[in-house]
Amino acid sequence: MYQLFFLLIFSFAFSSGINSETLEFARRGDQYRIWIYFKDKVDSEKIGISQKTNIRRQKSGVVSSHLWLDLKISSTYKTQIEELGIEIINESRWLNAVSVLCQKVSIESILKLSFVKKIEPVIGYKKPKLVFGEEIEPNSRDYDYGNAQAQIEQINVHELHNAGYTGENVRILIMDTGFDLTHNVFANINVIDQWDFINDDNETANETSSEHSNNQDYHGTAVLSTIAANTPGELMGVAFDAEFLLAKTEDAPQEYQLEEDNYVAGLEWGEANGADVVSTSLGYLDWYTYEDLDGNTAVTTNAVDIAVGLGMVCVTAAGNEGNDDWYYIITPADADSVIAVGAVNDNGDIASFSSHGPTYDGRIKPEVCARGYQTWCINPNSTTTYTRMSGTSLACPLVGGATVLIRQAQPDWSAMQVREAIIMTASISSNPDNTYGYGILNAAAAIEYDQFTGINDSGVSPSDFHLLSAYPNPFNPAIKINVSSSLGAHLIVDVFSINGTLIDNLYSGITFQKINKLYWHPQNLSSGVYLIRSELNNQILFQKVTLIK
Repeated sequence: MYQLFFLLIFSFAFSSGINSETLEFARRGDQYRIWIYFKDKVDSEKIGISQKTNIRRQKSGVVSSHLWLDLKISSTYKTQIEELGIEIINESRWLNAVSVLCQKVSIESILKLSFVKKIEPVIGYKKPKLVFGEEIEPNSRDYDYGNAQAQIEQINVHELHNAGYTGENVRILIMDTGFDLTHNVFANINVIDQWDFINDDNETANETSSEHSNNQDYHGTAVLSTIAANTPGELMGVAFDAEFLLAKTEDAPQEYQLEEDNYVAGLEWGEANGADVVSTSLGYLDWYTYEDLDGNTAVTTNAVDIAVGLGMVCVTAAGNEGNDDWYYIITPADADSVIAVGAVNDNGDIASFSSHGPTYDGRIKPEVCARGYQTWCINPNSTTTYTRMSGTSLACPLVGGATVLIRQAQPDWSAMQVREAIIMTASISSNPDNTYGYGILNAAAAIEYDQFTGINDSGVSPSDFHLLSAYPNPFNPAIKINVSSSLGAHLIVDVFSINGTLIDNLYSGITFQKINKLYWHPQNLSSGVYLIRSELNNQILFQKVTLIK
C-alpha cells in the first residue's frame, strides 16, 4: 500500500514505557542509549535552512514557512533532561526526540516528566557487508570509463553523460563509515560540506588510532568512488560533477554498527544543507521482526519518508540477506517512498545474496537493481589502485548517482516524480517481482518518462478547491493519484470495489502539501473497475479507475 509519506510520524502509536527485553537492545555496557520522545515543542526556535533547500522543497509542493519539522527541540525540555544528570547524544526535530545515555534507574525518572510521550531503545544499524575481489593496477583501456564501463552502460548512464548530464549543481548526501579522499580519483571532487557525527567535527576520514586500525573509512570510501571517481581511462563514477555532502554516521569498530540516531541526524543535516538526493548503503534487521517491515515502524524508515516528503530522493541498499534465513530486505528499505536497490551481476542476473521482498504489508521490493556483484571501485587502502567488491552496498550508489543525473535533467520534478520515473522505466516494470523489483535501472529512459503534470493550481488559492485525478487510467501495475487540498485539512483517500467493498486505505490524516501525490499498487486483485474516494473536510469526490492485467 502506497501512502502519503510526509508526516507519518504523527500517526505513531505511542507507548508509555519500555519492556525489559526491548531495553536490552539499548544497553551500552552499564548504560542505556534510548530515544526520549516529547509531546510538543514548547518555546521552540526555527532552524536556518539553505536557499537550495527551499527551492527543492517547493518542487515537491512543500511550504517551508512555519513548518513544524523545522522547529528545534524545546530547550526547556532538554534542560530538564540534563538536570537529571543525563547526557544528550543526538536530537531529532523531525521525530521531536532526543537520544541519551543514562543509567537504568534514570528511566523511571524520565517517564515521570509530564512532557515525555514515550521512550524507545536506540537500535544499532549495520551496513550490508562487502565481498572483496582482487586489487587491480590502473589499466590503459582506450575508453574513458576504464574499469567502470560495464556497470555504467548496464544502467544507461553513459547516454546521459553523452547528453551533458554529469551531476553539475545537484547535491547528494552520502552517509557511511567515513571518507578518505586521498585517492587520485577524488582529486577534483566538489565537497560542499562534511560532518563526523561520531566525533562531532568536520573530519570524515580516520582520525584516531582505533579508527585507522579498524579501517573505519574503508566502506564509505569504496562506496563514494562509484559515484565520484573521475580518472578517465581508469575509473569513472556515475555523477562525478555533483556537489557532495559527506556524513560519517557509522561507527565501524563497534561491531560494524551505526546508531540509528546518527542516521536520523545525518538525514536532517543533509536536508537542511540542500541535498537533492541521499544514498545510504546501510541497513538493519537484527532487532525488528519481519512484521515490522511495514513502512511505518523503524525509526530510520520513518525519517526517510519525512525526507522524501521534504523533496529529497532517498536511495538505500536492499540488503545482502538473500542467502540467509532472513531472506528479506532490511530497514529502511521497507519505506514507502524510498528507492531500495538490489544487486545483479554483469549479465543482469540477480546476485544470490541480494535481499528479497515483499514488505510485510505486501509491497514489491526492491524497487530497482544495478550491478552489485564484482562492482568496480577504488582500493581504499591505496591512492592509485582499483578493486572489485560485491554487495548491495555497491549497487546502491550506482542508482544514487544516476538519480543525481535524472534530477539534473528534470530539475522541476518532485522527489516522488523522480522515484516514479525510475520505477516505471526499469527493465521489467510491466511485470515486477520480489527478486528484481521493477528491474534494472534505465537512467536514459527515466528522464524521458511522461510525467502526468497533475493539477495546475496556478493563480488559485489552495483553500478554494478540492480536485481528484488518477493517471494512467487504465493502469498496470500502479496508478498515481493527485488530490488537491488546503494546507492543514483532514484528508481520507480510500479504494473501493465497484460494489462498494473497501479495498484499501491510501491516506488518512492532516495535509501539509497543496498537491497530495499518492500511489496505489494493488496486490492480488483481478482486472476490473475500482473507485478512488477522497474526503476532504467532509467534501467527497470519486474517480473511476480500471486495472488491466
